[in-house]
Amino acid sequence: MCSASAAEPAKPAYLDVSRPLEERVADLVSRMTLEEKAGLMRNGSPGVPRLGVPKYDWWNEALHGVARAGHATVFPQAIGMAATWNDSLMRTIARAIATEARAKYNAAPAEGNAGARYYGLTFWSPNINIFRDPRWGRGQETYGEDPFLTSRLGVAFVRGLQGEDPRYLMAAACAKHFAVHSGPESLRHHFDAEPNEADLHDTYLPAFEALVREGRVGAVMTAYNSLDGKPCAVNPRLYSLLNQWGFDGYVVSDCGAIRDLDHTYKIARDDAGAEALAIGSGLCLRCGDEAPAIAEAVRRGLIAESVVDRRLGQLLRTQFKLGIFDPPEVVPFSRIPISENDSPAHAATALEAARESIVLLKNDGTLPLRAAHLRRVAVIGPNANSEPALVGNYAGLPSAPVTVLSGLTSALGPGTVVDYVRGCDFADAPSGLKVADRKALVSGGNADLGLAVAAARKADAVIFVGGLTAQLEGEEMRVDYPGFSGGDRTRIELPETQERMLEALQATGRPVVLVLMSGSAVAIPWAAGHVNAIVEAWYPGQSGGTAVADVLLGHINPAGRLPVTLYRSTADLPAFENYSMAGRTYRYFGGTALYPFGHGLSYTHFTYSGLQAEASADTARNAVATARLQIANDGACDGDEVVQLYLREPENAHPRALRSLCGFERIHLARGETRTVSIAIPRSALRRWDAGKGQYTVPSGRWTVLAGASSLDIRQTTALNMEGLSALALSP
Repeated sequence: MCSASAAEPAKPAYLDVSRPLEERVADLVSRMTLEEKAGLMRNGSPGVPRLGVPKYDWWNEALHGVARAGHATVFPQAIGMAATWNDSLMRTIARAIATEARAKYNAAPAEGNAGARYYGLTFWSPNINIFRDPRWGRGQETYGEDPFLTSRLGVAFVRGLQGEDPRYLMAAACAKHFAVHSGPESLRHHFDAEPNEADLHDTYLPAFEALVREGRVGAVMTAYNSLDGKPCAVNPRLYSLLNQWGFDGYVVSDCGAIRDLDHTYKIARDDAGAEALAIGSGLCLRCGDEAPAIAEAVRRGLIAESVVDRRLGQLLRTQFKLGIFDPPEVVPFSRIPISENDSPAHAATALEAARESIVLLKNDGTLPLRAAHLRRVAVIGPNANSEPALVGNYAGLPSAPVTVLSGLTSALGPGTVVDYVRGCDFADAPSGLKVADRKALVSGGNADLGLAVAAARKADAVIFVGGLTAQLEGEEMRVDYPGFSGGDRTRIELPETQERMLEALQATGRPVVLVLMSGSAVAIPWAAGHVNAIVEAWYPGQSGGTAVADVLLGHINPAGRLPVTLYRSTADLPAFENYSMAGRTYRYFGGTALYPFGHGLSYTHFTYSGLQAEASADTARNAVATARLQIANDGACDGDEVVQLYLREPENAHPRALRSLCGFERIHLARGETRTVSIAIPRSALRRWDAGKGQYTVPSGRWTVLAGASSLDIRQTTALNMEGLSALALSP
């Protein structure tokens, strides 16, 4: 008789799904050489084939859809998603993005993309920096100027992307850029941001704290700049905050930031010294194309290998949570097919998001246009037929993009003649620029003012589609047109060439509708005083043209709201390099805005009544107070209203914000419908940083609760006495 076969070797602990996570992580780290560990702590990791650790690139983008990995559903740019003021929709969008990410990841081996950049599951999104100044080119990536709105939308995005499975992450989100980062782009590799303590804690940090404490975000990316003289990648204060908040993910540098430590900041002698400084501070992963110098740093005694092990363990913990080391049959997301990418269901969500993001800034009754009364329409402007203007930066590739021109042509149908003339470029080219170099700003069509005016004179309505493009505003770009520099803007006014075009169109006497497409606030005081209607469409994603047409023709009642202040001119702004919040955003700006934060019109009318607010500890909703009021749609059609709740601090509070958002809810009301809305006021909304005490406190006394349709369109106010609840309100 044959003897029994020898027992199979015991499975390594790191491959045993029944063992605790920390045990599995420690076991895997213990099996690696120093060089293998070092190789895993760069974004383009070669893996450790002998241990079954796969090649993997941690660098993946999903700001408003899976980016740079071929076709994917492209949702509105982040600033446009913020304009929906809809955290529930944000979570749905993020879930769709995670689904497409898993579909691409699952299909990557068969398509030859396994381990390739942009085909992983660790996404360096969302960008939750505060959009403090409209000149910053990357502001389009953010959720606007308000820390409360940013926090709520950011938490929703993280929860949607990471999922609710008790064991596995669907994908891992990353909060960036930590911290106090919002331009100028040209200075970011050596700039020192120096906000005062109140601004740091009341404006720049709350969203990061919320994403860590509430969202359990998987990663945090450090900023390029310094904070109070210490580069953020090695700033002990920032790492201490992460520990206080209970962060248990990994920390990654922005790309090239570790090299900055010895090249621009010169606080390290060489690359090995920079690695040692970063890892010793708390960094786990270096983004950059440079070969890692970690092993050299250990051999030279600059850092202990045990510290390297600890940081690597944080990285590997994320991969274990993603199921990368587990059999596919136990990972619930491993069977998502590639057919889920760019699906009809996700396209429908992208269209819904684009519709909800559009903000009606002005309307003298011209909108909605009545298609039956339009024999001829002139569509003019540099963004009218531009596909790049739909997507903004950090975008995927839409499979069926709909420009404003094509959206309007389709919606109007064969009964209306649509004349398209580009009319003008985005901006006047600087003198001496060769014609070939201007192509980046040209999307096709005849840039001739005379032809545009001739088309307008024949039309029943004129639609000018202008604004900006991600070819002009963005991340550290080589752009030097008048009013633009390095990705930022030096002037926030509508470029002069577009202003001249608008003036010529308005002079024809035809109704003129301005459709702005931009990632930031554009100062348009002339247009606000002269054209008939103005719509802000942002960079609205793959279905942007359909959504704009739906709003202009009244198929959709607009209800987007501004997540930023629209100022009247550049002169309204403090110095770009100044990180004090004084004079910035609706909370501290003492001037008169062209259109205030939270502004957005509707084709119907809503009445507010019966506002009441009471202090009450509601642990289920993490609230210390609740406001209730009635909203009635007493206008002519169904529509959405974004109910906004603000707080005004007691008189003794210092520094004192003019008002601060503390709650919002987007609701749909049929014509004639009335609804009672209840909005919880969270604990964090009442705390203010007390620089003298070095901690958050709640100003005691009489607070004022303001409810309205924007930060300045206040319909109801009531008092809220917070005496006796200060200690409770301090809790996270």
